[in-house]
Amino acid sequence: MKIRLFGVVLFAVGAVFLLGSCKSNLKSSKTGWNYNDMDNGGYDYLANYNQATGPGLIFVEGGTFTMGRVADDVRYDWNNIPRRVTVSSFYMDETEVTNSDYREYLYWLKRVFADYPQVYQQALPDTLVWRGHLAFNEPLVEYYLRHPAYNDYPVVGVSWLQATQYCEWRTDRVNEMMLIKEGLLNVDPNQAGANNFNTDAYLAGQYVGQVRQDLPNSDPNSGVRKARMEDGFFYPKYRLPTEAEWEFAALGLVAEKELIDNKRVYPWRGNYTRNEEKADRGKIMANFSRGKGDYMGVSGALNDGFAFTSPVKSYWPNDYGLYDMAGNVSEWVLDVYRPLSSLDVDELSPYRGNIFTVQDRDASGNLAEKDSLGRIPRRAMKPEENLKRQNYKLSDNRNYRDGDPRSSIGYKTGEQNSEKSTAKMYDSEIGLTSRISDKARVFKGGSWRDRAYWLVPGSRRYLDEDKATDDIGFRCAMSRLGRPDGK
Repeated sequence: MKIRLFGVVLFAVGAVFLLGSCKSNLKSSKTGWNYNDMDNGGYDYLANYNQATGPGLIFVEGGTFTMGRVADDVRYDWNNIPRRVTVSSFYMDETEVTNSDYREYLYWLKRVFADYPQVYQQALPDTLVWRGHLAFNEPLVEYYLRHPAYNDYPVVGVSWLQATQYCEWRTDRVNEMMLIKEGLLNVDPNQAGANNFNTDAYLAGQYVGQVRQDLPNSDPNSGVRKARMEDGFFYPKYRLPTEAEWEFAALGLVAEKELIDNKRVYPWRGNYTRNEEKADRGKIMANFSRGKGDYMGVSGALNDGFAFTSPVKSYWPNDYGLYDMAGNVSEWVLDVYRPLSSLDVDELSPYRGNIFTVQDRDASGNLAEKDSLGRIPRRAMKPEENLKRQNYKLSDNRNYRDGDPRSSIGYKTGEQNSEKSTAKMYDSEIGLTSRISDKARVFKGGSWRDRAYWLVPGSRRYLDEDKATDDIGFRCAMSRLGRPDGK
């Protein structure tokens, strides 16, 4: 007998705890006590768990690769010097987030937070990004986000901050739907304000919702209980991909017996922007600008076929099955930008941008009450909480080893630097210094308005996290838990 639970097949021997007082054949190898057994205290253990692929995602098996720009750096930025790194397995959205996807998010915000209209207003894309001093783009300003003709086009005008908030919202909606599918919650279309499903609030016991049924409990002191993280019901968080994950996924380096062609220029085979396969030979592989003033080709013989953005899945996917990893729109990634991050970040799961936080608690250790939007408050870890740590001392690590002496421990005062941002655009002593600050976020991939040079996965640019453009969109990622081979 086997039981299907949350998209994962579990053999009955590993899911006995769901049956309440049933005996379990599983035992602790260290103590000999039974798992999932009320007579033995009721410690629950879930066997044979395998993470299911979340809605919209493609599994990307990680591994080692040469990260960085391996083609000529004609701008001489040298901001992504090739180096060998390893990326853990993860999941990536098959396509960029579309206008329809994002409007679903806006609709939910407007409905649930009717008493907090600023929540909806802050999430709205900036449709004015389409305007140009000497271009007639008003139809795109008026219609691109809302008109059904553009449903499957990538959303633009979204800042890095807005993209990360979309990812957080998506996590909660997917986890809520999983609990509904497994019969623990009923659909509740009347959620409003703080009374909306939030994964952290549910796990903290601060969201009740319309309960259909609770789980039988192996604990002899309690009859039923809510779902817990240990039950395997919840997906990991949707988030933006790290720069390393995005670049790895774009290259699509599927190896055979460790034979990897690290000299691939674009997200497809070959060193050109046209298809090499016999059936489609000569067709443009992505939506980009072929040259000055040429955004779609000649009438009657269009090259990429679209003057601005194009519907997702208009071109061929890469070897991982991911669409538009070059062209259409550039995409936000998680990292803070530093020109020489390639020399500083770790070899395993490289990433710059960590700010270590914890859920807020009172003096007795109890979780703080959820806020007016239904979320459990989080805070940065305090310096005194980090004093005895060996792996880090500061909670804010955006500036760690970034080459800026102001970021160094012991700068001037001889004491550990504070957690205040030290990457400055303006210095009172010498004036304007740099456009690079702690708000500068990396975006990757070429867009519909870029030349082929920017289609190279190793290319990187940056923009302040609260800014938006008509050629930057995003897609979500998710961490793979457990076996990296997906088995």
